[in-house]
Amino acid sequence: MRHTGRIVAFTSLSLALTAATVGCAEEKTESVPKLPQEFCWNAFERNDVQPILPTGERLKQDADDFHFTDRNRSASCLIYINGNNAFDAHADFEDNEELIEWSSFDELKPDSVDIGKKAIVWDTGAITYFPCKATANSEPPIAKYLELKIYVSGARVQNQRKTLPGLLEQFTAFTKKELKCA
Repeated sequence: MRHTGRIVAFTSLSLALTAATVGCAEEKTESVPKLPQEFCWNAFERNDVQPILPTGERLKQDADDFHFTDRNRSASCLIYINGNNAFDAHADFEDNEELIEWSSFDELKPDSVDIGKKAIVWDTGAITYFPCKATANSEPPIAKYLELKIYVSGARVQNQRKTLPGLLEQFTAFTKKELKCA
């Protein structure tokens, strides 16, 4: 009988501890790591990007220099949360407008937006291009068009079609100013 009483007491204690642990786990909310004040060449407002980042513990930025030459015609900035892509920004110079081809985005049912020469936005990305012949004192001198892309991913990204045009506008304004597009 005493043995049965110990089993009942042990089982009751185990259930109580499990319930307490589950309650604590449910109360713990995951947060989003803070973006540094300046990130991705300082092209974007931190307060506009922060809300669309997924939750996690570690944030890492991997960014190329925003400097172009005849050999280096692209730059990218990637923000990782817990080792997973969360935010990507890319800039690519093209010589011919015909090389800019977006049919692969058709299946995402993008919306047209009025940014640059042409732009589209979908739930998790945005893209634009515009003429950007570099001025005499900047490079690359032969390129004529600049294509900008933004991709977002993670748990908090459901439909960012309202947020992404503003980010694409920020990226476009930064790029035109930084590269002195003529």
